[in-house]
Order: sequence, then structure tokens, then C-alpha cells
Amino acid sequence: MRFGPVPLHEAEGTVLAHSVQLDKGRLRKGRVLSRDDIARLAANGLTRVTVARLDPSDIEENDAARRLAAALVPDPAVAGLEVQEAFTGRVNIRATRPGVVGIDVAAVEALNAVDPMITLATVPRWQRAWPGMMVGTVKIIAYGVGEDALTRAENAARNALSVRPVELQSAGLIVTEVPGDPVSPEDKGIRAVAGRLEALGISLETVRIVAHETGAITEALTDLPGALKLILTASATSDIHDVAPSAVVAAGGRITRFGMPVDPGNLLFLGQIGAAPVIGLPGCARSPALNGADWVLERVACGVPVSAADISAMGVGGLLKEIPTRPQPRAGRNPNG
Repeated sequence: MRFGPVPLHEAEGTVLAHSVQLDKGRLRKGRVLSRDDIARLAANGLTRVTVARLDPSDIEENDAARRLAAALVPDPAVAGLEVQEAFTGRVNIRATRPGVVGIDVAAVEALNAVDPMITLATVPRWQRAWPGMMVGTVKIIAYGVGEDALTRAENAARNALSVRPVELQSAGLIVTEVPGDPVSPEDKGIRAVAGRLEALGISLETVRIVAHETGAITEALTDLPGALKLILTASATSDIHDVAPSAVVAAGGRITRFGMPVDPGNLLFLGQIGAAPVIGLPGCARSPALNGADWVLERVACGVPVSAADISAMGVGGLLKEIPTRPQPRAGRNPNG
């Protein structure tokens, strides 16, 4: 592509690089100049105009953006995504279902390394998604890019984006209480957890309020309905051998991780009883604000394996207390509460 000022008699069929205000109306940048456009420019006293001239091997910005988006999301219905119309070299990609955003990070990095004029920006990997949320945006920065570069970017980008749907459709919640501090079914912590599940389309089958004792939690776990088991304790879990983790083991399960490098959220534990994941929620889960439990809950609910190593890797970016605002709008309300 060649860019720069040209005499008006050479400008027909080129792309206007900068918007031009005329006596009557305005010619906007990105417009392919017609003979009438040239006449209007001349009538306004212009003799030269800055344009972009595409070479025969160049692909126009909107066509290039469409092609790249199609490579990223070849089957939108399967990927849970909507690929929107191209405009000014941009294609926005939005979620069509709740879940978490799966991103082939290496593919996106390879795509963005092909040519500075070919770009894809995305939300973080495993970001929770809801219908209508923007997941990524393709932007062709120049008015056109070379066919060879675009082809290499397409090859790098194949199937790099998707929304992993929610796989666990139901959950049971155990809440413990201590003498002198009874828990109401309308407790704000219960409402916050219910809001998180609702945002993912998960039904809360039951809430069992029991004493903060290993035996009581164990008994509640043995027949707790739901594909996902959640425990919110009255007193923070301070050790892998504390009351709630011990109850998971006593119920025939195992603990795969205690503690996480995310603040707030340090005192989470993750376990398994049979096929059902068990999440011991930290005290901060009583608030609808984003915390480490959200990152684990959302992935587990969508069938994304969460290992001890995965949780260890959450430390970079895990200082959530220092993020000034963390809005996650969902149909006019905070999706976490």
C-alpha cells in the first residue's frame, strides 16, 4: 500500500486517508473516492488530497478483517460466538452464551506477530462470558494489508477463540454456623453465592445450614444434591486439616489444593468427592465483588480442569484489592450479585 498526498486528477479510486470538511457536507476518511467526490473537492479549492493506494496484492481493510475473524471463529454456533459486521477495518466478536472464554494464547501471539497492521485484542483467558459480551476485536490498522501477511495471520489464528459453555448445571451449598451466631437463609453470603451461580445459569438445588463441625459437614456432604458442592464456613479455613477440608476427606473425597495466590481469596480449597468437584469458599465470597473463588468456580463449572499448578499460576494479576473498579455488567446488574 502506498500512502501520501496526490494531485486530484490521480485520486479517483483511492482511499481517502483523512476526513475533509467541505462547504456542503463532509467526506470521511476510508471513503473510496469517486469522480463526483473529486469534483466536489476541486469545487472547494483543493488541488491535492492525502490518500492510500492499494497494490494489486493488497486486501482492503474490511475484507481483511472479515477473513481474519472467519479464521478465528470458523463455526460461530459451535464456538458460542457471534462474528459481527466489519466496519473501518474492525470486526467485533461477542459471546452468545454464558461460560468462560477459551483462548489459544500461542495462536493469538503468533497472529499479532505477523504484521503490525493486523491485530487481535481479547479479554483475558478464562474470563467469564455472558451473552452479548465482547470477547475480542479484530482491527486492521492500515487501509489494506498484503495478501501474504493476511494468509499467514489466518493460518496462525485458526479456531483460537471460543466460549466454553457451563457443564455443571446444578449445585448444593453447605453453610456452617457457630453458637451465638445463627445463619439465616437470607444471609448475604448465601445471596452472593446464589448470584454467582445464577450468572452462570446454575441452579442452586439446596442450602444446608449446619454446625461448624467436621461431623455435621460430613453428614451434609454425603447426600448433598447438585453436580457441584460448595462449602461456606462461619470461620475461615486456616489449614488443610481444618474442619471443612477434613469433612471432605471423611465423606470419601480428597483435597487437591488448599490456598491460592489471589487476594482476596487466599483461603479457598478445592477438592473432589467422586465425580463432583468441591469448592471450599473463602470468606470474601460473602461479597459480590470479584475474588479468587470466582476464577476457580467459573472454570470448574465450565469443565475446565483446575490443577494445583493452575491455581499457583493465578498469582500474576491476582492482587485484586488494588484494582480500582471491577464492573462486570450483565443485563443492567452486576453478574456477581
